[in-house]
Amino acid sequence: MRALASRTLCRTKIFSVTEDHVVEPGGIEVRRVVVRHGPSAVILAVDNRERVLLVRQFRLPAGRSIWELPAGRVNSGETPLAAARRELAEETGLHARRWKKLLSFYPSPGYVTERMHLFLAQDLKAGEARPDDDERIRCRWFSRRELGAWLRSGRIVDGKTLVGLLWWLGLRPASGG
Repeated sequence: MRALASRTLCRTKIFSVTEDHVVEPGGIEVRRVVVRHGPSAVILAVDNRERVLLVRQFRLPAGRSIWELPAGRVNSGETPLAAARRELAEETGLHARRWKKLLSFYPSPGYVTERMHLFLAQDLKAGEARPDDDERIRCRWFSRRELGAWLRSGRIVDGKTLVGLLWWLGLRPASGG
């Protein structure tokens, strides 16, 4: 790819939007609008009873509250693992003694640069949650059977949660490049 021009259309504290004029592989000249969003960390917290923790919170773009895996953005200068540890503690109060990186993926590579890093958190210890001021989070543990039923019925609608739960249920993709 060869960049010909780029201009910023919008900049917020979380992301920016650019219009890019590039020559793509194969020589095709295109203009694309791209949401420039930093990486994020997603946490698949599994307790000693083999249950997964989901959080429920209102999501304005979805227009409703949804169940999802805990997650959050990776701050500047922070590693994805450090972000995962921080987000798990902030949103749920949990601290994990064992962490394993499972995979990385782009949730919507057609127009967003965000790359999500999925971590397995185990050997959990409870603590006090410290959600952001604008977060109203409810936590609940789910069994493998419950989550399988929720997946089959379409009750899980969040992409990162679908990826994490399908991995946990044994449908495991390669770690991603």
